[in-house]
Amino acid sequence: MERKVRYDAAFKLECVKLVLEKHYSCNYVSNQKGLNESNIRKWVRFYKQYGSIGLLPRKNQSYSVAFKLKVLKAINNNSLSLRAASVKFNIPDTSIIVKWKKDFTTFGLVGLQPKTRGRPTFMDTNKRKKRKSDKPLTREEELLLENEALRCENELLKKLQALIQAEEKARKRKP
Repeated sequence: MERKVRYDAAFKLECVKLVLEKHYSCNYVSNQKGLNESNIRKWVRFYKQYGSIGLLPRKNQSYSVAFKLKVLKAINNNSLSLRAASVKFNIPDTSIIVKWKKDFTTFGLVGLQPKTRGRPTFMDTNKRKKRKSDKPLTREEELLLENEALRCENELLKKLQALIQAEEKARKRKP
């Protein structure tokens, strides 16, 4: 399943060409096209750095710990802004770098490790039914299972009896 893209590459290129070739301001183009000015500025920077390839939508990328650390060190050592770092290292959005910074300051290098995504592949062991094994049960295990079944039956009968008594009380109150 592909990610939905808000603006396609042709639209981005059209906006960038209005700014670079026709010398319109980013503010003017943003008012004409009805979008945020910062998006146009970002597209122009990526276009200047990477050409029309920089405007293509990117799939969800996973970055290595070394790459993340390289970006964070470049920001600190070279006093790069988040926007400049995102263009220099071809990162689609500055919020990604902000998250890396936060994770690094909170957890250190462990925070930069890739995280598992999506639903866990295994269920909780308490909810999972125990598999029947091929080995026969010992006498003690059989007795424990029988004891558990009898307890369940006893609880069910108690609840049934309580329900019957509640219905009888309700009938006596109505007439």
